[in-house]
Amino acid sequence: MSETILVVDDKSNVQQLLSEFLTGHGYQVRLASNGKAALLALEERVPDLILLDIMMPEMDGYGFIHTMRQTHDLPVIMVTAKQHEGDLIKGFELGADDYLIKPFKLSELLVRIKAVLRRCIKHETLTTHLSFAELELDKHRHDAIYKGQLIPLTSSEFCLLSLLLQYAEQTVNKAELCRYLIENGNTGLESTLKIHIRNLRIKLKQNTNKAFEIDSVFGVGYRLSAIN
Repeated sequence: MSETILVVDDKSNVQQLLSEFLTGHGYQVRLASNGKAALLALEERVPDLILLDIMMPEMDGYGFIHTMRQTHDLPVIMVTAKQHEGDLIKGFELGADDYLIKPFKLSELLVRIKAVLRRCIKHETLTTHLSFAELELDKHRHDAIYKGQLIPLTSSEFCLLSLLLQYAEQTVNKAELCRYLIENGNTGLESTLKIHIRNLRIKLKQNTNKAFEIDSVFGVGYRLSAIN
């Protein structure tokens, strides 16, 4: 069965364009005109990926992500005209996995969609477990667990934590982390990497009682360490 993509945008011409394009490439497409309509669509059927506009009436994209993330861990690609770094940071903090800035090329959108879906399939099929100082990552279930308690992470955060944990107590080069983001369906900008690292630091601090830290190694990269 082909993957289902939920397109959330208040402009009918955009809905039609994306629907025709994605259907033509073998995807099933569902449409919603705002965040509230998208939440109702999730109750009827859970998609494999969500393309989400930000500026919409009734409930905007930020409101949708905030509400949706309480019950679903679905990949979300923001499709937005907002270009300020603060807007992108807000989207990532709420749980978006990637973004495209309007106007964009449909070919680029297709590449991003395939990469994100490939990453999700990869996580579902891997059975490898990683562990470090009572922090465990289950790649099959896509879970990060500390002392039996689940740590809520987005797909992008989980990917980066997997790499950092794999090389725990060692410095991972920024370029390698950026390449890893690209390989797993995200933009490889250093500013994007910084956002994910900052979010990981906050979540590890909140959910492990400050048992771990991600150190910045000036001019090189980042290192995951356990605090004794």
